[in-house]
Amino acid sequence: MRIKPYDYKRAIAIFALLVSCLTCLAVAQAQDTVADFSAGPPSGVYSFASKSPKTIIDLLKGSPQAEAVDIYGHLFLPAGSEKVPAVVLMHGSGGFYFAMQDFWPKRFNPAGIAVLAVDSYRPRGVASTAENQLLVPYSADLADAFAALKLLASHPRIDARRIAIMGFSRGGMTAWRTAVERIIASQKLPNGLRFAAHVPTYSGGCVGLFRLIVKDGVISKAPMLWIHGDADDYTPIGPCKDYAERIGKAGTPVEFFTIPGARHKFDEESQKFHRLNDVQTTKEQCPLEMDMATFVFYNRFTGEKLSPEAFQATQKKSCVALGASVEGNRSAREKAAEAVVAFLRKVFAR
Repeated sequence: MRIKPYDYKRAIAIFALLVSCLTCLAVAQAQDTVADFSAGPPSGVYSFASKSPKTIIDLLKGSPQAEAVDIYGHLFLPAGSEKVPAVVLMHGSGGFYFAMQDFWPKRFNPAGIAVLAVDSYRPRGVASTAENQLLVPYSADLADAFAALKLLASHPRIDARRIAIMGFSRGGMTAWRTAVERIIASQKLPNGLRFAAHVPTYSGGCVGLFRLIVKDGVISKAPMLWIHGDADDYTPIGPCKDYAERIGKAGTPVEFFTIPGARHKFDEESQKFHRLNDVQTTKEQCPLEMDMATFVFYNRFTGEKLSPEAFQATQKKSCVALGASVEGNRSAREKAAEAVVAFLRKVFAR
């Protein structure tokens, strides 16, 4: 049953307060900033250095003007002392949420996979970007993901060659954008370090400003698993299926796992349906896509190169939208967990 708008807003306010309290407790337990994990710290909450580049150009150039920030990582290690693979978890526009420190670690750790769940927003003084995505630059998400990769790779229990990234919604976009070769090269990671696999989950960016023209050499050859519900109206499945297929045709091993009936945020604890009228979304038929080599936008349906004026007009008329729904679904998230654990076991066994 759908709850009334008044009741929904009240419920959201109460839930946000509870989440804030829980997050404050977690942050209170955070250690002093660690430069690396070389001392082999145990499971816990750690603070580590990242940056907030304002644009993708700033990220690629390593702009010294990018604001330094210490973000939080929740480390969950499997039992034992042997080297293990790991996965970095990146949240979406709603910020760090309970499943990242409960459901997902409880599925990965028994499979022998360590988890570093990243909280990008609270350290920046932001609770959510759902209604204003500019509160945290998208390029900062990428900086955080690579900072988490370097941190995990320094832990004596982590096999640096077997670190994957899994992201949700906006974090899903980070999961596939960390596979863009030009972005990887810009990070100047030591010893050829890079993510071994990418798992975009109900991902954003499949349509609109962040969609890339996919051709050989744009996306790395690290395997990808896309997970998406076919009832998602926040980030519709159609453009993501098409985008994943194009990435696969360009040479990246790609799998796509569809969950019938699942909506956006299906791994959320709450099983209620919520209509969010003010969240920023992108229309499914938005024609924009960008050439990563030149940063020029094209119409993906006609191939037309867009002038700055045509780009602005197209963005305003055909791309910008408001409103979507979310709904937790325990069955869907169990199916997703089974799929991603099986996928990572296969990738890590290579």
